[in-house]
Amino acid sequence: MTIRKGEPLKKSRDRKRPAPREADSFEMARNELFSAIHQCGVMHAPDSERDEWMADTVSFLAERHPELTATQVKELRDVGMRFCQPVIPHGREHSAVSTEDANAA
Repeated sequence: MTIRKGEPLKKSRDRKRPAPREADSFEMARNELFSAIHQCGVMHAPDSERDEWMADTVSFLAERHPELTATQVKELRDVGMRFCQPVIPHGREHSAVSTEDANAA
């Protein structure tokens, strides 16, 4: 391939890009659930209130997305409950064996 002076260079961006994929109902419901969890502060609620809130919210999302199967609704609840749990439960227990270990860092 020879490039002649004055010829425009072809850009590699001329290739067609795949169209953005539309989110399916489960993904949409999951995203709505995560958003609701962040907005309402249920992460800091007691376990009993969190369970009740999650049951009500997942029930609402199942009505809002009737194409979800029973398995997907259960998975949505499980994912939501895991999302509410902190990865590292700060402040509940001391992780240092002694105060010397805590101050070593």
